[in-house]
Amino acid sequence: DNAARAMLDSVGALTSQMATREQLQAVVDEAKPVPKANLEATEIQDVYDPDVIIGSDILNLVPIREWQEKARHKEGIQIPSRFIAARVNAIATNDDALTRLRVLRYMGFVLLFYLGTKPGKQKGTRQLPSREKLRELLSPAPEAVVENIRRKFSDAGTMRKFHIDLLMTHCCVFACIVDNFEVDTENLRDDLRIDQGSINKFFHEIGGRVKPVGSKAEGRQANIARLALPLDFPKQRHIAPRRK
Repeated sequence: DNAARAMLDSVGALTSQMATREQLQAVVDEAKPVPKANLEATEIQDVYDPDVIIGSDILNLVPIREWQEKARHKEGIQIPSRFIAARVNAIATNDDALTRLRVLRYMGFVLLFYLGTKPGKQKGTRQLPSREKLRELLSPAPEAVVENIRRKFSDAGTMRKFHIDLLMTHCCVFACIVDNFEVDTENLRDDLRIDQGSINKFFHEIGGRVKPVGSKAEGRQANIARLALPLDFPKQRHIAPRRK
């Protein structure tokens, strides 16, 4: 009858508007604190393009000549990062690695930015220093680079959990670019002051996999993060409806 047909039409309309599992996953992924990935890429180096996740204009402003000159003259490069200290000389003296060097230097500024923050009044937040102090802390980064980092990873002088996670996942991507998509996680884990379980999680969020290599008994175990196609992202967790 007419009432039944109207009800069926209504159910059909509602069903057509319901999101598919893939659509729900896309919404969840879009809201995650991770760099923007090119999921159509056929080569791993195109998944996270520095010109996209940092911006070509900002990347070109990142100063690298100082590091190049110091590395060529075998002068020490002082930076409170084990990850960068272990790599900067080899990359700075390689004329074919200019983009990787710019990413490494930008990553250094990001790490200095994070290490310059302090625990905030609200649990799980971190407070930025004043803008003047931040410029001094990130010197010799140009003003545009400082502002790019501040706006990307904080809001109104505060880093909330979203910003902190976003910074962590960006650093994982930077490390992958610098190390040609195979990273010993120890130095980065220590720089970010997090445990191995947390760094594994952040690499998984960008589509990577972390696996132990070697043996603890021999004292040579390392945790190696690899970023390779196909990417391995965490899946959306589906909770079964409660039984009545």
